[in-house]
Order: sequence, then structure tokens, then C-alpha cells
Amino acid sequence: MKMLIKCAVVCSALLLLAGCSIRRMAVNKLGTALAAGGSTFTSDDDPELVAAAIPFGLKMYESLLAESPKHRGLLLAACSGFTEYSYAFVDSRVDEAKQESLERADALRERARKLYLRANRYGMRGLEARYPGFGAALDNDAAAVLKRTDKLDVALLYWTAASRGLAISLSKNNPDLIAELPLVEMIVHRVGELDEGFNNGAVPEFLITLEAAHRGEKSEAELQKILRAQFERALALSHGKRAGTFVSFAENALIPAQNAIEFKEVLERALAVDVDADPDNRLANLVAQRRARWLLGHTHELILDSGPALPGAGKTD
Repeated sequence: MKMLIKCAVVCSALLLLAGCSIRRMAVNKLGTALAAGGSTFTSDDDPELVAAAIPFGLKMYESLLAESPKHRGLLLAACSGFTEYSYAFVDSRVDEAKQESLERADALRERARKLYLRANRYGMRGLEARYPGFGAALDNDAAAVLKRTDKLDVALLYWTAASRGLAISLSKNNPDLIAELPLVEMIVHRVGELDEGFNNGAVPEFLITLEAAHRGEKSEAELQKILRAQFERALALSHGKRAGTFVSFAENALIPAQNAIEFKEVLERALAVDVDADPDNRLANLVAQRRARWLLGHTHELILDSGPALPGAGKTD
């Protein structure tokens, strides 16, 4: 919240500045400070408070980008911010909304998809700022242009791929977007080459979802082996501190395998993650645990012959 107050104060001051160059210089300095300092949102322990506050911050980023459209720090903040907001507070609520109204669920799904695409545009702008013509080069020879990238690009590459991949997951009826899945995988693998440990196992965790998208192209036994390998690698890199790793494996591997016993065990491990042990990812862990509780509460619907839901499971508040 301190970041938002600081942002508001500086932006108010900017309105009083007459010189365009002075205003842009101030914006650039603020953008650099925000990009370097991160956000207090990720360490917050009140997801609903954050859900209400984040849109203000995101619009603030967009206002600053209107003044400095090629600021890579702000572009990264916008890309990651819109992606995380959509995933945590829009996309994750779709299944819950189905119980109330299919129209409500469809509306949330479409909103989440649009937010992911919005995030992706900022990510691409950030990469274009360093590599002019990056988008066109990516379409023509992705391997060559990705080879030019280095560790300075890791965060932008990851969030650009994540936003695109998540948009694809909500675009089942859009063959043009679905055709981009191999490109998303190439970008994520490049992130892994440059920094496998990025964000404590985020890369193999994301690859669980991407690999699961190939279901039907490989035998289920082969796919399960690949998914389990990514799961184990993600756990090793995160030291078991990312609840989302357990949730991703449960949804992408154990539901299709109809493995009720391990499904419950893995989700219980997600709920056992100490959110205070990794303050920088406290919010992400709380969101993942909310999803884990919902999944446990609907085990009997997701997995046949799974027995009754665990006592208290399914509560998401």
C-alpha cells in the first residue's frame, strides 16, 4: 500500500509539471524505483483486500506508461501485474461461479482471457523495447530471436509466456491462439535455459500445465512420467514452499489419472505450506490454498469412486 501512496503523490506532482521532458524524467525515475522495489501486494495476508486494491495500482502503471511508453520496468510490472490479478482473482473463480450461474462463469472466463491478453501486450512491448522487431522475428524464426535474449530478459520472457499461455487455456474455440502453444513452450524453455531457478521453481511448475495440454498426443503413461518429473523438479527448486506446485500437479496429472488417494495427499501438502515461511509469495500461496480447499471439497465430482469429501474441505472464505 505504501507503494500506491507513493505512486499517487508522485503522479499528482507530475500534473503540476509543465515541461514534457521533466515529466517524463520523473516518470522514468518513479518507474525504475517501482520496478526495483517490487510490490507489497505479494506479501499481504488478506487476498480480498489486495483484490480490491490491485486495479488502482494497475491503472497507475498504465498512466505512467502513457508518459513513458518504452519503460521496461513499468512494462514488466504491468505484464506481471495483470497476469497475476487475472489468475488469482478472476480465472480462479470461474469454477466456483459455475455453481451459481453458467452466464456468470462465462463472463469471468472472458474477462480473465482479456486481462491475460492485455498483460501479454505489455510483455511484448517490453521485449520490443530492447529488441526492435521482436514480435515479427518471433513469428519468423523464434529459435534465433530467443537465442539473442539473456538473463536481463528472464522476467519479461516468463510473464509474457505465462500471460499468453493462460489466455490460450481459456480460448478453446480459437484455433489461431491454440496454434501458438508451441511458441509459448519455446519461450518458457528459454527461460529455463537462462535461469531454471527463476521465482523458486515457477518454470517447471508452469511446464506441468503446458505439458498437460498435449494430452492425447502421447500415451497417458508417458505423459504422467513427464508431469511427475516436472513436479519433482519444481519441488526441488522451491523446497516445497510453493502451494501452487501441488495444486497444478493435482489438477493436471491426478484428476486425469483419477488417482483419488494421491490427489487428496498432494492437496493436503498444499494446505500444509507455511505461508509465512516465504513472505514474498504469501499472497500466491494463500490463493493456491484457496483453490486446494475448493478442489478437495469437490473431489467426489472430479474423481469417480473417491469417497466423500474431507470434513471442512471446499470452504474458500
